Amino acid sequence: MNALTRDLIKLVDMTEEMMKEKEQKEGADYREKLHLMPPVGWLNDPNGLCQLNGIYHAFFQYSPFNAEGGVKMWGHYTSKDMIDWEYQGVKLYPDQPFDCHGVYSGSAFIEDDKMYVYYTGNVKLEDGDFDYINTGRESNTVLVVSEDGKTFGSKKELMRNVDYPSDLTCHVRDPKVWKDGDTYYMIQGARTKEDVGQALIFESKDKINWKFRSRVESEKTFGYMWECPDYFEVDGTKILSASVQGLEGGVWDDRNVYQSGYFMVDGNILDDYKLSEYMLWDYGFDFYAPQTMETEDGRRILIGWMQSWDNPIYPDTQRWSGMMSVPRELFIRDGRICQLPVRELDNYHINEVVYKDICIEESVQLDGVSGRTVDLMIGLKGNQYTKFRIKLACDGRRYSEIVYDREKDTVTFDRTYSGLRKDTLCTRRMKVSNRAGEIKLRILIDRYSVEIFVNDGEQVMTSLIYTPLDASGIYFESNGKTILDVKKYDIEVL
Repeated sequence: MNALTRDLIKLVDMTEEMMKEKEQKEGADYREKLHLMPPVGWLNDPNGLCQLNGIYHAFFQYSPFNAEGGVKMWGHYTSKDMIDWEYQGVKLYPDQPFDCHGVYSGSAFIEDDKMYVYYTGNVKLEDGDFDYINTGRESNTVLVVSEDGKTFGSKKELMRNVDYPSDLTCHVRDPKVWKDGDTYYMIQGARTKEDVGQALIFESKDKINWKFRSRVESEKTFGYMWECPDYFEVDGTKILSASVQGLEGGVWDDRNVYQSGYFMVDGNILDDYKLSEYMLWDYGFDFYAPQTMETEDGRRILIGWMQSWDNPIYPDTQRWSGMMSVPRELFIRDGRICQLPVRELDNYHINEVVYKDICIEESVQLDGVSGRTVDLMIGLKGNQYTKFRIKLACDGRRYSEIVYDREKDTVTFDRTYSGLRKDTLCTRRMKVSNRAGEIKLRILIDRYSVEIFVNDGEQVMTSLIYTPLDASGIYFESNGKTILDVKKYDIEVL
């Protein structure tokens, strides 16, 4: 351990301890119950998601000294069930010449009871003719190994800018590794000098020495950078996930600045392939840079950064920013990927409230259906209404609203009156399928966040809210007759 690492450890520990003492003294409680968030400061991309010897590991981009970001390191959580997480501290610091300006995003590969962590070491070159796109940085691919997920060996620099194809800018990053047969493959996101986004694939026989193998790109230019790429299979369907920067025009003008979505891959991604249309993982305000892992029981789990570069807002009284989404199980139904909260969440359900086939015509508050840490399941039936509204985190003056328009088959999330500051765009909308006259909604509320799963996970919409916690009412409103099934659970995580 060098002197820089020791100084960083001491400074981070002091900062986290000061925050803990301050929150205890003030009695402030701004923390989610289900969602991972930083002890203090800034969190963005989930990294190194994996399961090692039964324990789940979630690392994350962490800037503890400033809630608006800064030099990145990797914070670390562990869990036995992906719901109840324990903070383990910072595990990777920017303490080497090849990562001195940030331990950027990467992944974990598990083999022979060891965790092989690959990440991008960021170096900013600010002397001479500075050009951030082409020559202003180093994007170094780095490996570090752990046998327990808690202690790590020495870092090893594997690739530098000169090892990537010459037509690329210096934006090559976010390695994700998998194995096929006796060969290891690594995918990284890239930006060409012609501002074309694509992914690169490298191959290796020993996890250390890598050579360029091929590119993955769309038929037409699609954004200028594909961040955080991930390649995997779900129920035999090949998926390429990418967070795409630079999409403009048409539907993209009404969505986030940067998108997170996936292509279905037909053929061999190494040689002969065809990409489907790009489909979004999430239609809400706050979801970016997702990463997946495979559990030891064979499930594919996705977690995203539950915030956005568009509008990273938080209350003035809060000293941290950013959180992770609830882990989601991925599965294929009717040829499309669906997402639902991991089944382990059911073990934390308490206080069940059930209503069957009730008729809603005006504004109604149902007994027992309220709260700010709630798993709410709703079925909408009938054809005698045009719009159905659900007001969440409501105190009369402030609320967040979900609107289903039956004639247009759209679900809209509106946080105009949610109590946010600096918010300029307040609504997000997505087209949904009306299956035999019924729409199913699952709404996961966790204090300052709302995750909406439509029709058993066919589409998802995730957004933050910052309404005061005493605003806990839930109201149902219909302009016409809606037949409603409701099941509500409180969620208790000690």
